[in-house]
Amino acid sequence: MERTQPGLPLGIGHIRTQSHDYVRHGTVTLFTALDYLQGRLISSIERQHRHQEWLEFLKKINRETPKQLQLHLIVDNYATHKHPKVKAWLEKHKRFHMHFTPTSSSWMNMVERFFRDITVYLRDGSFSSVRELESSITTFLALRNTQPTRYVWSAKGEDILNKIQRAREAMASQA
Repeated sequence: MERTQPGLPLGIGHIRTQSHDYVRHGTVTLFTALDYLQGRLISSIERQHRHQEWLEFLKKINRETPKQLQLHLIVDNYATHKHPKVKAWLEKHKRFHMHFTPTSSSWMNMVERFFRDITVYLRDGSFSSVRELESSITTFLALRNTQPTRYVWSAKGEDILNKIQRAREAMASQA
């Protein structure tokens, strides 16, 4: 998106302004696979989000990962991920294990943290074309992969289980 007016720098210690309205030049799809242990990303920017692009991305993951690894992909329930041609390819590539998030659920926190990082990087940008946006995304991904960072889950299991128990008790009291 391209901001309709330039932001005004307000000086040291002040928030930079930006207009609320913008011109939208189009959209892109970002496919990204996170190597959890190393923090490295495998990514592809596409103009469409169809089964053909998803299948090409799966092939890219297949090429760029050690063949002996079993690959677990956590994806949403978008129809593209379940297309018959994708299913046929996955049937021939047994090291790929698809895990679908439940409908209406939140993405895993690790994915949400990645989206936060790229949003922060892109937030101040004003992109006059899709190509310019793609270039900025590619720069972010390259910079991030030069110093890959693992996303580490910091919540304690006991705290999570206690929170679940409190939620169950609250729901039971309302029944």
